[in-house]
Amino acid sequence: MIQPTPEETIRRATAAFNAGRADEARQLCEQGLIRQPGEPMLGHLLAAVLFSKGEIEAARGHIATSLARRPDNPAARLLAARIARAIGDFDGALSHLDRAIAIAPQREIFLEKARTLDQAGLRPQARQAWRAILDVIPENIEAAARLGRLAWEDGDHATAVSLLERAAQHEAPASVWFDLGLARQDGRDPDGAAQAYRKAIEIKPDHAEAALNLGVVLQELGDLDGALRAYRVAYRLRPESFGTIAMALTSAPHGRLWLDEASLYQSLGGG
Repeated sequence: MIQPTPEETIRRATAAFNAGRADEARQLCEQGLIRQPGEPMLGHLLAAVLFSKGEIEAARGHIATSLARRPDNPAARLLAARIARAIGDFDGALSHLDRAIAIAPQREIFLEKARTLDQAGLRPQARQAWRAILDVIPENIEAAARLGRLAWEDGDHATAVSLLERAAQHEAPASVWFDLGLARQDGRDPDGAAQAYRKAIEIKPDHAEAALNLGVVLQELGDLDGALRAYRVAYRLRPESFGTIAMALTSAPHGRLWLDEASLYQSLGGG
């Protein structure tokens, strides 16, 4: 029987993986590696399949073997960096990314480096990397959102609002709208914060923290009924937020006094 070539196996395995048949793709790669031990593209593809299934150490071993055969493959370096970042090996991830950039400077590699610097807590370097991406790709939501979040964490609320509003002009996820709510809230714009929190909840209805913060800003605006509705949602999604809600309702200027916890508990829908 004629055995398939590595190229044919790779095509079949790639098609299976792209069609959502990861187990079939894995089996094809493993069979191919039995016939062609160490074949770098099969090892690379198997590493990608294993990584997608959360089998990090096995994926790391196969991508290392692939890179030993083809060290200048930028796509393999990128995958190796993602695997390293997943286990907290930031130095290893950055080493792979710098090598990949030297071989073929591509947008996705620069994005992965910014993510790695960010996750590693290297704030100045991460900020510089995200800014460079935004300068080249002004419409990049992730770069604008991360720069906005970093600005908010630094207490620069005006810059944070500007960057996050820029990110929100596109198809932004709930996290961008939530961060925009935080920045507007800290920038003394409760109306704008409420609008952002509502958008975050619209995109992600189970966003308990957005519902909680919406209640807080609605209280600031004097809309206690609206605040209670938001708090009920927050409590339903996250019952452990009861203490925070009780504190907000009884200590804010626009609040309400409950004589005991049971009445507040009942008001929030707890029985």
